[in-house]
Amino acid sequence: MRILFAMAAPLDPALLRPALIVLGAAAVVIPLFHRFKLSPVLGFILVGLAVGPHGAGRLAFDWPWVGWFTMTDIEAIAPIADLGVVMLMFMIGLEMSLPRLMAMRRFVFVLGPLQMLLSTAALAGLLLLLGQGPTAAVVLGLALALSSTAVVLQVLADRRQMAAPVGRGALGVLLFQDLAAVPILLVVGVLGGAGAPEDAGMTGMLATAARAAAAVLGILAAGRLLLRPLFRSVARTGSADLFVAACLLVVLGTSLLAAAAGLTPVLGALVAGLILAETEYRRQIEAVIDPFKGLLIGVFLIAVGMSLDVARILAQPGTVLGLSLALITVKAAVVAGLVLAMRLGAPVAVPAALLLAPGGEFGLVVIGLAIAGGLVDAGSGAMALIVVAIGMGLIPALGALGTRIGQRLTPRREADELPDEDIRTARVVIGGFGRVGQTVADLLDAHRIPYVAIDADPDEVARLRKRGNRQVFWGDLANPELLARLHLASARALVVTMSDTDAVDALVVAARAARDDLHIIARARDDRHAAHLYGIGATSAVPETIEASLQLGEAVLVDVGVAMGPILVSIHERRAAFQDGIRAMAPAHVEVRDFGRRRLRDSAPDRDDEA
Repeated sequence: MRILFAMAAPLDPALLRPALIVLGAAAVVIPLFHRFKLSPVLGFILVGLAVGPHGAGRLAFDWPWVGWFTMTDIEAIAPIADLGVVMLMFMIGLEMSLPRLMAMRRFVFVLGPLQMLLSTAALAGLLLLLGQGPTAAVVLGLALALSSTAVVLQVLADRRQMAAPVGRGALGVLLFQDLAAVPILLVVGVLGGAGAPEDAGMTGMLATAARAAAAVLGILAAGRLLLRPLFRSVARTGSADLFVAACLLVVLGTSLLAAAAGLTPVLGALVAGLILAETEYRRQIEAVIDPFKGLLIGVFLIAVGMSLDVARILAQPGTVLGLSLALITVKAAVVAGLVLAMRLGAPVAVPAALLLAPGGEFGLVVIGLAIAGGLVDAGSGAMALIVVAIGMGLIPALGALGTRIGQRLTPRREADELPDEDIRTARVVIGGFGRVGQTVADLLDAHRIPYVAIDADPDEVARLRKRGNRQVFWGDLANPELLARLHLASARALVVTMSDTDAVDALVVAARAARDDLHIIARARDDRHAAHLYGIGATSAVPETIEASLQLGEAVLVDVGVAMGPILVSIHERRAAFQDGIRAMAPAHVEVRDFGRRRLRDSAPDRDDEA
């Protein structure tokens, strides 16, 4: 009864204001940035700057109506912003998998620690020269040495560079920084005295480290035992809503478990993603989570923009510009030098250095804690917050500049020697992996042509993966997001083998909307269905009835003693005649239902991806 009364109570409009602003930015501002080929990262930050307490929000005190379109309290959206970073790290875990993480150990455990150590030392030395005390210089140096996981990974994903050397190097450094964030916060808390937790100190740090190790091992063990059966049971229901609920349950549950052990929530989400990356549900999970991740990251970026104090920037433009350039220059020099020392070459060193040079979200947290603990005076801390926020806004531009410089630094002769990209990444996508799909896959294997297959039967997919077929995934092929995750944009052909004619039609329509030049070979029920498939975009349609009749005819001719050569010629001629007749039946235009007809984003395939 109390719930009914609560539901009947009027809703506070103020609770809807943040949602209105975020959705307005996503629906209006970001498409405008896309139109002018500008990064949506910058668009979200500018929205936060415009509607935040240092922008139009300052006018709300004089003109109350302005308050309907502004936000004066950053803390109101902070939990949602943090959830965006958690979702991003979960997606990164899905893209990596444990074997690939181990392959990156040189970046995580060598490049990462060296970058933190040398950047902190260089920045602390510069701050000492600028008049900061030793403690403040070290604390600010630690904070400014951290880079932005959320923005850098978003830029890499947008540029499809996650699997490139630049992406792997940057990701390795960012992973180490996320691991180092907890001890950094503990150290700052200890130095701050009153702001430190009661169990701070060496004993507290050791206890936190033990809890952290136990949490990671616990998530890994529980994930391997429980996550696959959980998703299999949900997939059997055929409910898309339950699948979304299961995905969110895993993300939030592992994040809370990590937070309870004293770790950052993003680490728990990352570990969960790494576990699920090895399952057959990986691609469908990516398709489900990606829309949530994009919008929540937008909230995080709006919060960053809200933290920018425009009045202070305008009051000291020279100081802000000089400090921002100094931070970018020092960190870029450190990262570039380390990457060159690891013999990865200038085409990798320059883009990675420019991406990692600005500050990051954990730096904002460290600076805020240092101000609260009296380690840094309020004026210096506020200036450091501005420098970090401005740098995060510049990351898309720096990433674009680094990519251009890296391309120019690539020797021409090396670029000419690279194998053709279409041949190197060529593969076939098989929609439906029943008896027909498996036969097609066997023929592709015989000719060493890579493929990836999707089937809607979770039990069959689990059985095939237990037998060692790692190219089979579970999912709904009518979902355009899933097609993008399968890298349909770089596939050489799509084979549609399902027996359900509606499902075949849906997939052909969605795939043709994605690519005009894609070869689509579809299974048809009969000649009429084949003609319909030609009308909606299939390149080739194979009717079951006609193929069965041709096989029967071949068997009869063999049994009556006709030579195999003439038989094959006859079968080929009859098949060609049937296909010509079917194409003649195909209507010039077919009205079809909207199966999510929209252009897929071009996802470059990971070279070492199992899919």
